[in-house]
Amino acid sequence: MAVGAVLTCVAALLALAGVGVIAQSRSGASRLVYSACLALCGVILAVALSRLVAAPGPEPALTLPVGLPWIGARFRIDALTAFFLAVINFGAAAASLYALGYGEHEEHPGRVLPFYPAFLAGMNLVVLADDAFSFLVAWEFMSLASWALVVAHHREADNVRAGYIYLLMASFGTLMLLLAFGLLAGPAGSYAFGDIRAAEHAEWLAGLVLLLALVGTGSKAGLVPLHVWLPLAHPAAPSHVSALMSGVMTKVAVYGFVRITFDLLGTPSWWWGLAVLGLGSLTAVLGVLYALMQRDLKRLLAYSTVENVGIIFIGLGLALAFKASGLAAPAALALTAALFHVLNHSFFKSLLFFGAGAVLTSTGERDIEKLGGLIRRMPQVAFLFLGGCLAISALPPLNGFVSEWLLFQAILLSPDLPQWGLKLTIPAAGAMLALAAALSAACFVRAFGITFLGRPRSMEAQAAVETDPLSRAGMFLLLAACLVAGILPGVVIDAIAPVVEAQVGLKMPPQTSNAWLSIIPIAESRSSYNGLLVFSFIVFSTLLAVEVIHRFASRALRRAAPWDCGYPQPSPVTQYTADSFAQPIRRVFGEIAFLARERVEMPPPGDARPARLEVRMHDLVWQVLYAPIQGWIQLGAEKLNHLQFLTIRRYLSLVFLALVALLLMVAIWP
Repeated sequence: MAVGAVLTCVAALLALAGVGVIAQSRSGASRLVYSACLALCGVILAVALSRLVAAPGPEPALTLPVGLPWIGARFRIDALTAFFLAVINFGAAAASLYALGYGEHEEHPGRVLPFYPAFLAGMNLVVLADDAFSFLVAWEFMSLASWALVVAHHREADNVRAGYIYLLMASFGTLMLLLAFGLLAGPAGSYAFGDIRAAEHAEWLAGLVLLLALVGTGSKAGLVPLHVWLPLAHPAAPSHVSALMSGVMTKVAVYGFVRITFDLLGTPSWWWGLAVLGLGSLTAVLGVLYALMQRDLKRLLAYSTVENVGIIFIGLGLALAFKASGLAAPAALALTAALFHVLNHSFFKSLLFFGAGAVLTSTGERDIEKLGGLIRRMPQVAFLFLGGCLAISALPPLNGFVSEWLLFQAILLSPDLPQWGLKLTIPAAGAMLALAAALSAACFVRAFGITFLGRPRSMEAQAAVETDPLSRAGMFLLLAACLVAGILPGVVIDAIAPVVEAQVGLKMPPQTSNAWLSIIPIAESRSSYNGLLVFSFIVFSTLLAVEVIHRFASRALRRAAPWDCGYPQPSPVTQYTADSFAQPIRRVFGEIAFLARERVEMPPPGDARPARLEVRMHDLVWQVLYAPIQGWIQLGAEKLNHLQFLTIRRYLSLVFLALVALLLMVAIWP
């Protein structure tokens, strides 16, 4: 039984966490733990792919005698579980391969090795769970293990603060999910997913569960305004863990949302799509705007994760809207686009975090203003990072283009919807998606250009060297996955088809049978795309251009000084900076999105003082939503602080009054 094999591997990962505790101080401990994680995740990946491709039907649930007394702990693999198991374990295998080299540079491996396999086990258990109790226990276990990894470098105050905020948001999200499952279980307390799926839910209750699930899973995925922990926690963790948190753990949150809303709640209402679309659109645009303003490379990537989570939720909102209106084919297209982007983002975001980790290991710097010129010193990492930038910018023939193109195709079907609210909202969401895509391209031109091109801006950048071969192997694996998914998208779409059919009742037409491996989401007369043809054209035209230039344009080798742009001194201060690159976008959106304020101090002629430009930006969500809450909690704590200085007589009086109040409540309760 497949679920038994996967649970055996999960148990081995938990045992490996114990090995990490025992062997953490010994030489070779990192290689032992990461090699074992790589092997175990490879086994789970193989099982998941075989279940997804060969036998998509659900297996009987496997019940273990733990958990709730009357139902135990139930685990099951269906098509949805198999897909997310594949996403989790491919990302985990790549991270483990990368960590075989990167882990050798870890200063405190004892704070990482015990929790890394536990984190992997927790993510797998979440998607395997077939009852609410097991789901929530695994969810909280995953959160605690990842929190321990966030505070691995606990001597830095920012990391401790990041871990504290992450723990608060994770606890809040778990509370929302607990309330959602409590409503679904009802008075009978039927926590098994099969019982919840078979029950009839009132429309108001289903709507309330949707909102609770959106908050509970959205806080883990990074939806605005629940994203505040993500740009703090993801950069704080070691880079291979950052890749897992951004590229994989956020997809576990997406799984939770899909499981509850598409599977357990039954037929949706049309306004569900409206709510999810609005939140996804806002998240996509604000995420990439914040990313554009960052100088910390890992924080830039973390904010970019917020943007991509928003793109995924736009697809999920479209699928809900179409499903509620009985339009199964457009719903299948929208859900396919969302799940395809789940897979794509796990590829290219992990690749980019690996690249950031390689840069950090080689230079000790995350501030891109202190980097530059790394393409000469780290050419392979620069090439791999460039591939990730092209993929996340949705440029063909890489994978990011396909999922976003499919999403736009689904948006173009919105006139078929009967509700005017959706007819007006979906084109606006499409416009915000297009804006986010354009800003994302600008963001990663800035990230790659300032980090890898030009001249070094610091001694650390000038002394950089190429990272180790195992780390590069993990990056090459992910870049190959981005390329294969981009040039052969029909294979991925057909593999996702059982998942889509189980959730919306229909799947996209088979794509691998199309001529020349084209994908045709709706009809050939309306739209089609051939990634293999685009890739072949790019390769052929590039090789042809190189041959023509070398054969006809440069018969003799000539050496001459390059154009110096009017700056004959080769100083890095004459280069474009990250802040100057982002300045035009900051001036357009800054006052609204960041409450940005610029103050220019320009001395008069003859004054030798330097001119100064001061820019202040604020996190609008934090200041509007979380800062007041923090103030109220602090005020309440100061007021309640007086209670610890009361006399024994006043303590007894308070206890008596509380008892009287409780008795009155019991007496008047109907």
